[in-house]
Amino acid sequence: MGLQIGEIVQRKGINLKDLKGKTIAVDAYNAIFQFLSSIRQVDGTPLMDSSGHVTSHLSGLFYRNISLMAEGIKLIYVFDGESHELKGKTKEKRAEAKEKALENYERAMIKRDFVEAGRYAKQGSKIEEGMIEESKELLEAMGIAVVQAPSEGEMQCAELVKSGEAWAVGSQDYDALVVGGTRLIQNLTLAKKRKVNGGSIDIGPEMIEYEKVLNSLGVTADQLICLAILVGTDFNPGGIKGLGPKKSLAIVKDKKYPVEIFKEVEEKLDFNWQDIFEIFKRPNVDKMKISFPKIDEARIKEILVERHNFSLDRVEKQLEKLKQGKGKAAQKTLF
Repeated sequence: MGLQIGEIVQRKGINLKDLKGKTIAVDAYNAIFQFLSSIRQVDGTPLMDSSGHVTSHLSGLFYRNISLMAEGIKLIYVFDGESHELKGKTKEKRAEAKEKALENYERAMIKRDFVEAGRYAKQGSKIEEGMIEESKELLEAMGIAVVQAPSEGEMQCAELVKSGEAWAVGSQDYDALVVGGTRLIQNLTLAKKRKVNGGSIDIGPEMIEYEKVLNSLGVTADQLICLAILVGTDFNPGGIKGLGPKKSLAIVKDKKYPVEIFKEVEEKLDFNWQDIFEIFKRPNVDKMKISFPKIDEARIKEILVERHNFSLDRVEKQLEKLKQGKGKAAQKTLF
């Protein structure tokens, strides 16, 4: 779900080589969901080991992150903590959507329509018990810092950037931007190509800068939060009925101040805007210093090869890239 403000946000394409020596704070749940939904077989079946355990997320975390680290990028993976009570409606809607997608997947498989089955299988992706702990275990063995946020992972990512512990946030969503994350990079953990009807399209990393967004939209930090609430957040899914990003931006710029902005739409309000404004204005985050673990090759092999039947030869080749990437990451570069 997330914030639907992509169409009015200024962005620019970047190359991975531009990120050499930079530290990126990655929204862990966002990335893991991407891997679970995209790394699948033609009929939508996820990758699994010989015991039937899903391994799509481990494959994505291992191979994609090594590709990034081979470019000299340092990674911090930030995991969600306890969800705010206002996020309940969003979680319910997501659960209902996944249940419906899995029902459609089963129907498509009965018809042997593997294209349709694959689409619904991706929509029904979910993180199962044990995936998070094993993901953390693999990431730390790869030399990637793992952070447990007190609440929203994206907001903790933004705090790491604002405090100088990271250079940018890596996420497909926009929450980190709304809470003042200096830089947001999208498409970082995605594959270089995305399947579409009739073929595939090339995708690459894009950077969105907080100050440039404020300047290009002509809004203040508080107005950006108001804009997000009008359009809809995970704490008020759907936002104000009938208001898209452009109409919401016009109201925000015209009324200027939060009280006046929401007075303009008070007849349509079915939520307490002040509570949601406070979540973004003063996010529940921790101040912290980041340290990076050492690469543990034996542990990586135990997780991937011994537990989950990954190819030893392929894993060892990737480990060579991983060690080379660690050396590159120590070399600083100007963006």
